[in-house]
Amino acid sequence: MVPFEKALEIVLQNTRFTGTVRVPLSDTVNRALAEDIFSDIDMPPFDKSAVDGYACRMEDVSTGSLRVMETIPAGIIPQKTIGRGECSKIMTGAMLPSGADGVIMVEDTEPAGDQMIRFVPGTNAHNICYRAENIKTADRVLEKGTIIRPAHIAALASVGATHPQVARLPRVAVLSTGDELVEPGDKPAPAQIRNSNASQLMAQLTLVPAAATYKGIASDQETALYNSVAKAFDNNDGVLLTGGVSMGEFDLVPEILKNVGVEILFKSVAIQPGRPTLFGVKGDQFVFGLPGNPVSSFVLFEIMVKPFLLKMMGSFSVSPPLILSMGTTYQRKKSPRKTMIPVRIDGDQVFPVDYHGSAHINAYIHANGILAIEPWITELKRGEQVHVRPL
Repeated sequence: MVPFEKALEIVLQNTRFTGTVRVPLSDTVNRALAEDIFSDIDMPPFDKSAVDGYACRMEDVSTGSLRVMETIPAGIIPQKTIGRGECSKIMTGAMLPSGADGVIMVEDTEPAGDQMIRFVPGTNAHNICYRAENIKTADRVLEKGTIIRPAHIAALASVGATHPQVARLPRVAVLSTGDELVEPGDKPAPAQIRNSNASQLMAQLTLVPAAATYKGIASDQETALYNSVAKAFDNNDGVLLTGGVSMGEFDLVPEILKNVGVEILFKSVAIQPGRPTLFGVKGDQFVFGLPGNPVSSFVLFEIMVKPFLLKMMGSFSVSPPLILSMGTTYQRKKSPRKTMIPVRIDGDQVFPVDYHGSAHINAYIHANGILAIEPWITELKRGEQVHVRPL
């Protein structure tokens, strides 16, 4: 068995960049940025008011009443220059008029006659957002490799990057193997089970995101399996297979993969669940052979396949494990493999959820993290620090 850390190193050393494409801003959510983005303007582009109030010379605040020269809405260039004893009513976001060096909130003023106001004693706030205090022209706003989230969308829009260059989504085929499988819409006969892995993996690929295509259920018969696997590589960057990668009589996937030209780089990982995990390359294409147990395929996707796909798109944004404290004592049998268990993160503590093993995918309904337990560790005491990967 290959240690998990070594297996992950092999996987990440064998990525191929997907290439780039320009897409409309509305289509960039969760995509990996493939270029640095620079600002074409100062932000703010002018000195502006941070509040609704009155723009004035701060030296006049305590001198008595001031005459209101004009009202300045947002988006309108001021027409008047502020002189001694003068002010202009101004709205939030509006351009500061010449001569003014402060804005007093409307709540800190009171009427003092026709077109006259005075300031409440003690007023001293400036309330100005100064030109370029956030970003200067030619500043880098976003870095290549950033995974675009809603806040990044706002940043892109603010600098006019309406068609940014992003990494092309990896094209991934999902193929399940096993004569015992039926599709979720079919009622299983005796000795059959529904194919939950494919639906799960398609959902996980969507969230990466990747361009996923479901290729159905492949038979355990050698010729049929060969044809299904060979076809899955067509027009795709890689293939995710589930089932058929262990040591049983009908676990034919490793040999089939060799026959279609795959170089298998490992086929057993020192991890629980997920020991019979396979990874190989076929030219510039890749293949992961994931175990048929649903928890195994779910966990190995999160900790191995997902980082691989993100690196294919030039991103290294996989969140590092959190260091949290055990909220309760946890015990397990001795194991020579790194073990992953589902946990619930509550503040800075984690609590293992009820979990019966690699077929118990329902445990992850109640989990929002994966806890890593090192080999041979049989007990984690309450308060002990542990490494947890958020889901």
